Amino acid sequence: MRYKRLHMLPINKQVKHISDCSPDDIPAFVLNSSEPLILKGFAKDWPLVIEGKKSPEHAANYLRKLYSGTPVNACYGEANIKGRVFYNQEMTGFNFRAAPVNLNLVLDKLLENLDNVEPPTMYVGSTEVNQWLPGFSENHNIKLDEFKPLTSIWLGNQSKIAAHFDFPNNLACCAVGERRFTLFPPEQLKNLYVGPMELSPGGQDISLVDFDNPDYEKYPKFKQALEHAQVAELSAGDALFLPSMWWHHVQGLSAFNVLITHWWRNSPAFMGRPNNALLLAILSLRNLPLAQRKAWKSIFDHYIFEHKDGDLEHIPEEVQGMLKLPMDELTARKIRAELLNQLKR
Repeated sequence: MRYKRLHMLPINKQVKHISDCSPDDIPAFVLNSSEPLILKGFAKDWPLVIEGKKSPEHAANYLRKLYSGTPVNACYGEANIKGRVFYNQEMTGFNFRAAPVNLNLVLDKLLENLDNVEPPTMYVGSTEVNQWLPGFSENHNIKLDEFKPLTSIWLGNQSKIAAHFDFPNNLACCAVGERRFTLFPPEQLKNLYVGPMELSPGGQDISLVDFDNPDYEKYPKFKQALEHAQVAELSAGDALFLPSMWWHHVQGLSAFNVLITHWWRNSPAFMGRPNNALLLAILSLRNLPLAQRKAWKSIFDHYIFEHKDGDLEHIPEEVQGMLKLPMDELTARKIRAELLNQLKR
């Protein structure tokens, strides 16, 4: 039932553990942490956790009772990929097939392969619980109402999801089975050898390093990334607070795994996705001569990355315009409209 642990990476730092934290009582310091935190036993009283500790069959039956019948997007890979959800050899596509299927069929196949030492890879990711499992949140609620989190279920067998980052904060609850997160702070992007932006298995840029068999000749800077890495191993009922932008490689260690994630952002939705700014910068700045790129870096540092209280004291407040903090929705709409007009030219 457990994944055979091979090729352990040389990581000495474990994610800090927090005890006495429950879905009804999450301390503010946890949700404001800039470092990942493991919340031991956080969801131990959830019905799905209790059923999963009885057996995978009990967990599957619990999910079947809630399932709406709407097909889920499921990934299937042959046994030879050994759980690694990744590109094909040419990096023109992927090493798995994805299709909408009935969740009951996925559960059936997972249960059929519980004792298979070389199982095919089966994985269902980012499936919103309110649509696919109506009623789930009523008995698995956590006190995050003020953030209006997006709650999703992820399930499968011994899958390995390449290191990537997400913009939202994440409170990830291991409901069934065991998982390992290998985590890197945002600044380690430079040492993770990230692949193409246009094509990736989950829609988010990923590290090309195989964490089971890292090729240090091809990816020498990965050793530097490992010096800053942290490991979080979760048992059923544990949760991980994962701050925005932290890189994370996620590995299912059991033949039947279920993870429940809660994503939320610290800024209003009307401010848009920061990735849009990155795409626009690639379009308009990346091909400039080095001297001009450095000049624009200074401008971005001044207005965006290093701005602080007092920077605008020389401008009357009533004419600070888009620079005034915090930004309101009307200003955001004006900026978006101006951008759209400029991009049409």
